[in-house]
Amino acid sequence: VPVVESGGGSVQDGGSLNLSCTISGLTFGAYAMGWFRQAPGKDLEGVTTIEPGGRTTSADSVKGRFTISQDNAKNTLYLQMANLKPEDTAMYFCAAVPTDYCSDSWSQYEYKYWGQGTQVTVSS
Repeated sequence: VPVVESGGGSVQDGGSLNLSCTISGLTFGAYAMGWFRQAPGKDLEGVTTIEPGGRTTSADSVKGRFTISQDNAKNTLYLQMANLKPEDTAMYFCAAVPTDYCSDSWSQYEYKYWGQGTQVTVSS
């Protein structure tokens, strides 16, 4: 299943970026979707996830700044990032898992399909 992220780049502290993730061959309404990130030398961590009913979960560090959304007709997941901080610098990954196989949509270990990642760099 091809998972393709786009929209990463370099911005200044306080800037904004919008990421997109297109996943072909899935019925979005049957999948939990998420954005995860990995900073240099650190473990992969959850950023924000969304379930088919629209329920979202976000890390405390991004609440109020990042928004996850999806367009089922376009098979595309989005991440709007505002007021970016240097500590947001990381490789961002999109992931998906069928809800029938997912008991905890916040856990990265539940996710089956992953993209290659898109780099986000925030400079001070």
